[in-house]
Order: sequence, then structure tokens, then C-alpha cells
Amino acid sequence: MVRPCPSVGPRGRLRAWPGARDLAPALRARPARCRRLLPLPRGGAEAAGSAGGAAGGDMTDSIPLQPVRHKKRVDSRPRAGCCEWLRCCGGGEPRPRTVWLGHPEKRDQRYPRNVINNQKYNFFTFLPGVLFSQFRYFFNFYFLLLACSQFVPEMRLGALYTYWVPLGFVLAVTIIREAVEEIRCYVRDKEVNSQVYSRLTSRGTVKVKSSNIQVGDLILVEKNQRVPADMIFLRTSEKNGSCFLRTDQLDGETDWKLRLPVACTQRLPTAADLLQIRSYVYAEEPNIDIHNFLGTFTREDSDPPISESLSIENTLWAGTVIASGTVVGVVLYTGRELRSVMNTSDPRSKIGLFDLEVNCLTKILFGALVVVSLVMVALQHFAGRWYLQIIRFLLLFSNIIPISLRVNLDMGKIVYSWVIRRDSKIPGTVVRSSTIPEQLGRISYLLTDKTGTLTQNEMVFKRLHLGTVAYGLDSMDEVQSHIFSIYTQQSQEPPAQKGPTVTTKVRRTMSSRVHEAVKAIALCHNVTPVYESNGVTDQAEAEKQFEDSCRVYQASSPDEVALVQWTESVGLTLVGRDQSSMQLRTPGDQILNLTILQVFPFTYESKRMGIIVRDESTGEITFYMKGADVVMAGIVQYNDWLEEECGNMAREGLRVLVVAKKSLTEEQYQDFEARYVQAKLSVHDRSLKVATVIESLEMEMELLCLTGVEDQLQADVRPTLETLRNAGIKVWMLTGDKLETATCTAKNAHLVTRNQDIHVFRLVTNRGEAHLELNAFRRKHDCALVISGDSLEVCLKYYEYEFMELACQCPAVVCCRCAPTQKAQIVRLLQERTGKLTCAVGDGGNDVSMIQESDCGVGVEGKEGKQASLAADFSITQFKHLGRLLMVHGRNSYKRSAALSQFVIHRSLCISTMQAVFSSVFYFASVPLYQGFLIIGYSTIYTMFPVFSLVLDKDVKSEVAMLYPELYKDLLKGRPLSYKTFLIWVLISIYQGSTIMYGALLLFESEFVHIVAISFTSLILTELLMVALTIQTWHWLMTVAELLSLACYIASLVFLHEFIDVYFIATLSFLWKVSVITLVSCLPLYVLKYLRRRFSPPSYSKLTS
Repeated sequence: MVRPCPSVGPRGRLRAWPGARDLAPALRARPARCRRLLPLPRGGAEAAGSAGGAAGGDMTDSIPLQPVRHKKRVDSRPRAGCCEWLRCCGGGEPRPRTVWLGHPEKRDQRYPRNVINNQKYNFFTFLPGVLFSQFRYFFNFYFLLLACSQFVPEMRLGALYTYWVPLGFVLAVTIIREAVEEIRCYVRDKEVNSQVYSRLTSRGTVKVKSSNIQVGDLILVEKNQRVPADMIFLRTSEKNGSCFLRTDQLDGETDWKLRLPVACTQRLPTAADLLQIRSYVYAEEPNIDIHNFLGTFTREDSDPPISESLSIENTLWAGTVIASGTVVGVVLYTGRELRSVMNTSDPRSKIGLFDLEVNCLTKILFGALVVVSLVMVALQHFAGRWYLQIIRFLLLFSNIIPISLRVNLDMGKIVYSWVIRRDSKIPGTVVRSSTIPEQLGRISYLLTDKTGTLTQNEMVFKRLHLGTVAYGLDSMDEVQSHIFSIYTQQSQEPPAQKGPTVTTKVRRTMSSRVHEAVKAIALCHNVTPVYESNGVTDQAEAEKQFEDSCRVYQASSPDEVALVQWTESVGLTLVGRDQSSMQLRTPGDQILNLTILQVFPFTYESKRMGIIVRDESTGEITFYMKGADVVMAGIVQYNDWLEEECGNMAREGLRVLVVAKKSLTEEQYQDFEARYVQAKLSVHDRSLKVATVIESLEMEMELLCLTGVEDQLQADVRPTLETLRNAGIKVWMLTGDKLETATCTAKNAHLVTRNQDIHVFRLVTNRGEAHLELNAFRRKHDCALVISGDSLEVCLKYYEYEFMELACQCPAVVCCRCAPTQKAQIVRLLQERTGKLTCAVGDGGNDVSMIQESDCGVGVEGKEGKQASLAADFSITQFKHLGRLLMVHGRNSYKRSAALSQFVIHRSLCISTMQAVFSSVFYFASVPLYQGFLIIGYSTIYTMFPVFSLVLDKDVKSEVAMLYPELYKDLLKGRPLSYKTFLIWVLISIYQGSTIMYGALLLFESEFVHIVAISFTSLILTELLMVALTIQTWHWLMTVAELLSLACYIASLVFLHEFIDVYFIATLSFLWKVSVITLVSCLPLYVLKYLRRRFSPPSYSKLTS
């Protein structure tokens, strides 16, 4: 009988599925996470809400906090989430699914293709999309209307090419740039989608591309290969029946995760037998929670049918990397339904703040254009067809809004991108988005990942502290000699009598104390040594002989590996381990065999791990434990040095672990084991009862030592963070790692300075606790904040405004245990609450959402792959390059674009002022002063090169900008491009345009064509001199541009006889008139510039002198 597929009723009831009854309560209890951006805090929102209401009701505090009233967010950008794939799959609520092993054709709903797509457009939407994004700019749309108006005879003022050629050039430059970026993106996506994997079929193993993998496929993933889709773990080639996963691309945690296969399928003789059994997986609906999973595995063809519950331990999420063995999994989710994709926001076109400011200025210019046109018609007393006159004046003064502005700025961005790529001091830097280089010059908040960005993700053992003596890197040879002496003595003594030894009160020697500490470190961990073939010795032989050259350590944490590698370096080597035993090799090549009786793994809540072992040679049973000092202080025997030394080591940026031990008699252990087994079998409050039993052992333990491990920082992280801090940039560290690790790194990297306090925001689960903790935090001043993701979510739910207000006042903020979507949410809240520009830096797949959400995303290419760098606007190879990217290139790009945009506006306003003066003198006639090639040549070949050469200008050398990051702070106020500077340039334009036009009208003698010659030549010379006045540091190309433009104008006079009297310009009269007009228009500005530099010099002038 074929069982019907499960379905979901109108009230969410699960029906017609064997086992639905067991899973239904759990599934109903889970909220529909797909409707939300963030996963619920552990413990549930409902409980938090009710508890919060109860706690908050009878609270009396002197500092009241009001719950935040969320504004309705208006956002046109699509968010990654369920709505998108629901539309694709036919609509309705997301549903749980039944997946038959190896039979993708037996599906109960449609599933998306397993493709990665980071493109903004496709083949059909590219041109409409690019044109739409361009005509969103006010002045581009305005010039489109302007060009179209020239098809109406009554409105035509000149040749069509004078309007359509500049507009076409602007659009062509933009389309080509966007096309190049889209093609690059397409090539990168194709490379990922074309990765080849092995699929198990009835015909054997076949190769399949990642994009062709379907739900229900049985996929083979080998060691160091990336998992292509969300899968359930069915089989592994490892003898211990488990595998390790690297999840740093998904959640940012460096700890390797242990994953267990489905017990039923792991017991099958071969992987091919998976296709012979009749089985299916029932899984929950797709959602964004990467830390939890609910499902069941059922095998129908056994008697009785086997059913196993599935949890997060049985999953292989896409984007993770297999760290041990070869695994087989069944595909559950693909494409847009992948956990990693649902935690990533869609790519979007970023529009820089500078572009928005320029857009705003053009709207002001448009207002001025309308006003001038209306004034001209009003002075005509609205005679005749005055409405046509208004339109003609709008066209006549259209130069007030310069069409060349967008072209100049876009080409400037290309130059800035080229300069960044060519900078030899930041090699390997790539500009992936050439539209926002100016953003780099105005960053107020830098949000950075920790692992792989600030740190190298390489743990190094630095310190062993025994209370009375400490061993550092320079004295490890003493530890080695102590270990050697102990085992030398033991080999010379007769073998010890089997049975527990009596502990004497004799003061132990230093050698025995060191030996006890090192032995405890070598035993208390979850590390497994694995042997691989090295080309000389095969795997089986290496495993048998414990070959050192073939051995690698696998563990869920790099700290653990660092500790075991250190014990190996001092003489005590871990050579073997399985589920029930462990082998150590001594300096004398003896093998110590130990039986593992119990293991208590490390958890985020307990902050400690323990292990009970029996020495096979002596029969001694020992309970070893290591953990954080905050929990171990209450477990170990009284001492007077633990707290002080832990503080000293933490201030050095070391990750401190306290190691202790307790000897047990056989009776004590048997009593504990009976109680422990009983507690594990209980149905109610199992975890609480188990914890209580373990705690009965955790009393009066003997303190052995402290260990200090350092996660090595990237090169020059400290000076780079110091530079950013001096530049006025606040740095927030957002990491998926543990609180203690994040705090240590923040201290080590000097993100938190030595004289700053740290406020660790305690774990809160409801509104009342959040209220009290926020009030406690409010009373602190100038202290860094450390907060976990769960507490952050509760605070943002009830007190978003208050929390962000307090956090923004902190010199530094560390958010740990952050989900990828939480990182993006923090970026978005900073943008909304402060209105300042944010920059996000990361190197893993879990940082992509944050990078795409920020105003300026920077990806670091490192050990964690290129996912972040490919999604970022800028890609660097080391964190230290960020300082130069911001201080030098960001600052130069912003200042250059500000000068360029205002000069282009000045150039257009000059000729518009001359047109206004000309029209007013000649009875307000709507007749153009310059026609044809003169009007096009003015903003192109005659002045374009000198004006555009401003993109090479700089006020200080790059070395000075790096040495004095305070110069960057001036840019945060936006002074280079402000209403004040804009008004100054408008007044200069009006003065110069009026001077040139009135001067030409006063000095011309008889013919109108002489006015054109005098005024146009004076205008060109004035623009060239104004460029020279604006330049602060001359570049040889600037000189070439000035001379070339002047030569082009003089040479073109021969061909402009239609507009200019060639014989007149060769006379002395023409020369002196042009010289006088140019002198009057420019000399006062040169005098003003000299006086300003003399009496009110800018901040950088002292540094350049």
C-alpha cells in the first residue's frame, strides 16, 4: 500500500502521515519563521511577551523607558524570504514536505531550481532596468523631455544633435558600464552553478552539476567539498560514524560542528543499498533558522517500520564544508529555499549619498530655471502666446542644469576605481561597484566581522600558569624537560601496583605539578587524531604505527586543536581516540591507554566541558574539567590567585581556560553512573536532572593550571583600528562567535582601549529584564558594550529606539552570537536611526547580508572563500588595507567629485547668466546667444579636459592623509559639497557671466558677431583660468589639458567663420578687449583666494607647507 503524502489543512493540522501525530505538536509550536526577518529568541516570543508583561507591570524605576512604536517600513526592495518562492511555487502557506530517498519524481509540490543568482537583471530586463534607474535621476529625465521637445517645430531652438548627442552619450556610458558588471557577475555565478558532484542512481554513480541537483537526490560529498544543497546526513565513510562540518561561511563560527548520520542508513552495508530500501524523510517547511530543524526519517519496508527523529545534528546545510570523510545525503531544499539564501538579502543597486545630494542641487537649479523663465515672460507682460514663450525660455536656459554633469561624475568614478586598483600599497584590491567610491570618504560607522577579518583564525598556545610560576613561549623547553624527567623516572621505577593509589599530603615537586597540568590538557577535549596517506605511508599503516607525519587533528574548536598540538610539542602526544578509548604517547614512546567513561560536552550555557577517564595501567578514575573562569571559580578549591591571574591574561587578549581535576574511587563513580543513567531516562525536566547529577561531582576540584590561547590577529589590525577611531569612525564588531571569544578579540585588537570599561549586557529573555538591564547600562559612561544576539533581539523588539540611542553613544560595540540576518538588521537600524553612512567588512558567506545592506560593503578575500568579496562593492586582501582605502582613496574621491560637480555647475551657470543678460538687453527675446557647434564645443572639447582633470587633484599627499586621520573627520560633515559652497559657486558664476556679457556689450563697436567673438573667447579663457585657480596640486596631465584645450579653441576658430568674424579676432582691438574682460572676471577671485589662505587657511595647509 502506498501511503498518501502529508498535507496541511486550513488550521495547520497534519493528516494522512504515519508519525504526524508525534511531530505535529512540535511543528505547531514553531512560529512561521518565514514571515519574519529574524529567528525567534530561544525560549519563544510568546513566553517572552507574557513574562515581560508580568515583570514590567510592577516595576518602579527612576528612569522610565517607553516601548518603541515601530513605524511602518516603506521599502521597495525585495527581501529574501518566503514570499518570493511562494509566488514561484504556486502560492499559499509554506508547507512541510515528504522526500523519498533517491526518487525526486515522487514529489508532492514544486521546488525551485538549485541555482545561485547574484545578477540584478536578466537578458530581458537589462535595458529597461538600466534606463529606468537612469531616468530616476531628475536631470536625466529632464533632458529626455528637453530632447523630445525639439521634435515640435514651435519649440525648436537649434539642430536636433545639440540635445540628442549629449543625452545619448550619457546613456551609452552608463549602459556599457552596467553591462560589463552584469557579465562579470554572470560568469561568477556560472562558475558556482557548474561545480560537479556525484549522484547515486540505480545505474550507479553519475556526475551532476550543482544547478541540476533536485530535491530527493542522493548526493555524494567528499572531504573539503562544499555542500551544494540543504541535505539530511545518511552515511559517512568515517569509522566512528560521524563527520565534522566547517560552518564558518554560514554562521561565522570557527568551531567545527559534529554531525551524525541517520542510524538506520549508516548501518546499511553499502551506499548503493540506500536505493534498495523504501524510506522517506518528512521535513518542516523552509525557514531561515540555521540552528534548528525538525523532521523524521521513516523506513517502511522493515518489520516493524523504523522511525527516527531528525534534528540539527542530522543536517548538512548548503555552504558548509565537509571536514572529514565522504558523506552521502538526501537533498531537502534547493535554490531560494536554502537556509543560506533565505538569510541573504537580494542584491540591489546602491545609490550613493553624494549622487543624491547632486540630484537635490539639480532640483534647486531647475527651480531657478523656472523662476528665470517666468520672470522673462512677466517682463514681457505675458504678451501674445506667452505659454509658448515660457517653454522656449525653459529650453533657452536649459544649460542651467548641465547634462555633462552626470557624464563627468560617472567618468570620474571610473578613474577613481582605476586608481584604487593600481595602488601598489593595497595590492589585490578590486572595485566591483564603480558607482559609489565617494561613499568611502564619509563613513561614520564601520561594522566588521571577527573571524577571518580581524583575526587569522589561527590559534596559538601562549601561556601556562600554575599559580606560583608561569610558562610563556620562550620557556616551553622547561615544560618539556619536566615532562621528560617524570617519564624517565617512571620507566626506571618498578611498575605500580594495580588499584587506586592513596594520595599523600607530601608537597609535590614542580615536575609533577607540570605533568599533571599537561596530562589534564592532553585528555580533557573532544579532539580526534586522523591519519591520512602522505604518499610514502598509506592510511592503514600510518594509523597502525601512529605516524606523526600523517596525523591531523579534528575538533569542533580551533582552541582544542591548539591545546593538543601544544601538549604534543612538550612530549605528550594524542595518537588515537574513538568513542570509548584514548591513547597518549609519552616521551619514551610508551603508549598510555585510557578508557573514556563519560564525556560532558561544552555548551554555551554551561561554559565548561568535562571527561571521566580510567587509566588502564593503574585503574585510577579521574574526572577532568576545563572551562571559563567565571564558572570554574565556584567549582575549584579555594585559592588566592585565580581571579587576579585570569584578569591579567585576559587583558593581554588571551582566551583563558581553567583546568581542574578530581580523583574518584570505583564506588563513587558507580554511584554517579547509576544516578546519571536514571536522569537521562527521565521524561520530564531531563536536562535539569542531568545537570544536577553532574554538578554533584563538580565540587572541591583541584585547580591544576590556567591556559592562555591567542587567536592571532591579522597584520596591523591594531594601528588600522586606531587610525579609524582617530578619523571619527565608530567600529562595531558583529560576530557569530561566543561572547568570551569576541570580548577577548576586542581587547586584543584594541577595539576597546585599555582605559575603557566593558559593559557585558546580561542575557535577557523578556521585556522586564530588558528594561532593567537598559537602565543599568544607561548609568554607565564611555564604556564599550558587549551583547549577545538573543538579548539584542529582545531589546530591539521592545525598546528599539532607546537601545539604538544608547548603543550609538558607545565608543565601541561588540555583538556576539549574531545570525546573518541580525547583522543586516543592525546595519539597517544604524542607517535609519542616525542617518549616517555605514561600511560593513566581512569575509564569510554569513557576512553577505550585512555587506549588501550597508552603504558601502567591503569583502576580505581569505581562508573562508570568496563569497563575501564577490558580493561586496570593494574587495581587499587584508583588513589593514581598509585604512588606506578610506583615508586616502575615499577622501580623495569625495573631495574630487565635490570640486568637479560644482565646477561643472559653475561652467553651465556662467553661460546661462550670459544668455539671461543678453535676452534682457535685447527686449527679453527668446533668441539664443550661441548656436550650433559653439554651444556643444563649450562643454566638450574647449573646457572638458581641464575641468575633468580635477579628478587628479589632491590637497595633501597620501602619506600625510594616513599620518593625520583627523583630516578625514572634516569630511563627515559634508562640507566639500554643501548649500554654502553651492551658493558661493552660484554667486561666482553670476558675477563672471555678467562681467563677461556686459563687458562685451560695452566694448563692441559695430557688428553683433563681434559680441559673440569677444564674449565667447573671454568665457573660454575665464574657465581655463578658474580651473587653474581651483587646482591645489598640479599634475602634468592638468598642464597638458589646459594647453590642449586652448590650442583646440585657437585651431577651431578657422572653421567657425559662420559664428565668429575670423578677421576681427586677428586685430589688436580684439586682444585687448578680451584681456581686460578676462582680467576683471578672474583677478578679484585670485585676490580673495590669496587673502583667505593668508588669514583663514584650511586645516590641511599647515601639513602641506
